[in-house]
Amino acid sequence: MDKLHETTVKFPNTDIWMDSCGEKELNYGLERGISGATSNPTIICGVIANELEMWEPRVRQLARECPEASEDDLAWKLMYEISALRAQKLLPVFRAHRGKKGRLSMQTNAKYYRDAHRLLDQALEIHGLAENMQVKIPASQAGVQAMEEATYHGVSINATVCFTVAQAAAVAEAVERGLARRRAEGLPVDEMSPVCTLMMGRTDDWLRDWCDSSDVVIDPECLDWAGVAVMKEAYRIYQERGYTTRLLMAACRNHHHWSQLLGGDLCMTINYGWQKKLNGCGIPVEAHIGDPVPQRYLEQLNTLPEFRKSFEEKGMAPEEFVNYGGFRHTLNGFLGSYDELIRIIRRIIV
Repeated sequence: MDKLHETTVKFPNTDIWMDSCGEKELNYGLERGISGATSNPTIICGVIANELEMWEPRVRQLARECPEASEDDLAWKLMYEISALRAQKLLPVFRAHRGKKGRLSMQTNAKYYRDAHRLLDQALEIHGLAENMQVKIPASQAGVQAMEEATYHGVSINATVCFTVAQAAAVAEAVERGLARRRAEGLPVDEMSPVCTLMMGRTDDWLRDWCDSSDVVIDPECLDWAGVAVMKEAYRIYQERGYTTRLLMAACRNHHHWSQLLGGDLCMTINYGWQKKLNGCGIPVEAHIGDPVPQRYLEQLNTLPEFRKSFEEKGMAPEEFVNYGGFRHTLNGFLGSYDELIRIIRRIIV
């Protein structure tokens, strides 16, 4: 077995997702036991580039069918279509696990990160694209508010642009409030499967940037463990409190982001390149979710105020989430990818 297939066999509660909705990538993952997939503007740009023969004629057709549609309208029509089409590949998994696995996560408009009402409206729209859709909502203060309302309306959310224990705890509490409201009204919750993404590699990235800009020197290997430490602390809290939401690892940067989570009741979304690397590695597939971060690394990390902001549950108030460096950098990256998608569409239709 490949390593990721072995992971799903040895640890059925440790789910592997493909961090792409490209056909080639999904086929590769499904052959190796993935149980979910993700989509966002960056991923969609990659799908179009890799499958241009299929999607360029479709963009032209959409432009003819909707002569008054703006470039933004066409972009969202295309993202909805690609996501709904690729969600079908996961339907057998979704139905076999009664909604607990087999979903495709699609992202709401990153521009709405301050507007809970727009996030909710689009979440409901995405939810209706396919029976196994999962909706990505940014973990801003407004996004957390939208998550509660979307959960109440039966949407399985995926909190994204999330890097800290404070964000993860706020997301889980919001989902619990939404689920409690549904139960109080006798509405079904058994097949819902909310997740909270922790972009572990981007937490590492941000702390490296912060150290560089602050002229702080610590042992460089410590920064490969920062996201792991945040994830393990969030996992401890989730398990102790029995939250319905499951944690989801994203932004894999090194093998610790996979190996240190093995055995956990959680998900990992791993891109095609890293899936191939991990499948070919020699690292044993053994449970490490309960292993502590080496003390010598944690001691150095705790000297960084920006790490403590990431690691401590009360490290940030919800209104501060959008000011966290990782949030700013990642949101700008998503917006840049969306702009690139608009340029791709413009090149095709003009």
